[in-house]
Amino acid sequence: MHAVRLAIFDWDGTLMDSVGRIVACVQGAARDCGEIVPTALQTHQIIGLSLEVGIPRLFGLAPGSERAAALIARYRHHYLHDDTPSPLFAGASELLHQWHAQGITLAVATGKSRRGLDRVLDETGLRSLFTATRGADEANSKPDPLMLTQILDELGLAPHQAVMIGDSIHDMAMAEALAMPRIGVTWGVHDRSRLAEHAPDAIVDTMSQLRQLLA
Repeated sequence: MHAVRLAIFDWDGTLMDSVGRIVACVQGAARDCGEIVPTALQTHQIIGLSLEVGIPRLFGLAPGSERAAALIARYRHHYLHDDTPSPLFAGASELLHQWHAQGITLAVATGKSRRGLDRVLDETGLRSLFTATRGADEANSKPDPLMLTQILDELGLAPHQAVMIGDSIHDMAMAEALAMPRIGVTWGVHDRSRLAEHAPDAIVDTMSQLRQLLA
């Protein structure tokens, strides 16, 4: 791991404690649209996917259908107005600043849209730390590895020179498809046993453990 030149982060559930807000907005959209309200655990399974993929999968709908489109529209409405706290995880900002100071290039590959990603980059004041970023509407949804190949191509790096860091099996599968080193974190949506399905190089339980891997 010490030869890594690029650290690519998922956002929700990895850097930002936003899973509760996402669940609340999905449930609110379901109520608005008269759909069966999914549980938090059910919703966890689609966090990290694009809305266009995740919402139809969660509700058993055809992608692009009117019902799926209505749910996505109401989700976006709720996300703009929901007041569920979504702070950065403790230690996340310090880790990013440390790795950046060490000369590690930082990037983001997220299931958020470009608009949503730009919003949180500005709200957190972290935009300047990231050399490359990709949202779900700029590539195929995870676990397709297109986001990663776009970032690698932009920066002129090979998969073995990078590491993907995320809290979901979608993050791990995306990196696995490129034989890219990967680190699972257990403070997001998927536990250690689910993350282990994709043979990550490491699974960590704390931000401190993660920081030490590239220190």
